[in-house]
Amino acid sequence: MLDNEMLRRVRGSNGVFGRLSKALGRPPRFDNSADYWENRYRSGKNSGAGSYNRLAAFKAEVLNDFVVRNDVASVIEFGVGDGAQLSLAQYPSYIGVDISETVVEATRRRFAADDSITILHTSRVSKLHRAELSLSLDVIYHLVEDETFDAYMTQLFDAATRHVIVYASDFDSDWPDPHVRHRKFTRWIEANSTDFEWVETIENRYPYSPKDPSNTSFANFHVFSRASVG
Repeated sequence: MLDNEMLRRVRGSNGVFGRLSKALGRPPRFDNSADYWENRYRSGKNSGAGSYNRLAAFKAEVLNDFVVRNDVASVIEFGVGDGAQLSLAQYPSYIGVDISETVVEATRRRFAADDSITILHTSRVSKLHRAELSLSLDVIYHLVEDETFDAYMTQLFDAATRHVIVYASDFDSDWPDPHVRHRKFTRWIEANSTDFEWVETIENRYPYSPKDPSNTSFANFHVFSRASVG
């Protein structure tokens, strides 16, 4: 978790860069979470540093091990993105969901030859789309609107028959980037998903450092299981 001094330094940097951006006539553009990601992928950008290099390898190691140890037969992920993280996964059956039409089309083409993988736009997901394990990786802190966050969390937990794994920060804080809002998301689970129990938290192997933001992360793994699941 980030300490108060680190948060202070990051916020201070935001003030400097924000004022400079305005002085140059280039204020940051942000309308809402959905539009941000659609515009990002449409412009040719990827899912972000967390889906590549050592952070992606760490995430894949934890998730692939969990699937094997818990004999998980099916996985659904809300926020598949460009599929870079998925390319490292070893799941028997997988449904990937995303809010961006652009990235859904691209990721669907990327994995078209793999019959075990299905890629869907959020609007196409129904209550029939469920899996033993429901995943959220580097998504929750990008849901800046309360209604978007609430709808996402409801869908994430409703889709799981056995387990939910969230890879995210778990503290309330603003952040320099307008598309990032850190939330104490476990508070939502305690209030709204009482049939799930916290199992464990796996701390990030590469905790966040403002000196190396592309290779470190403020996210940890948080594992939850239905109360009836051993």
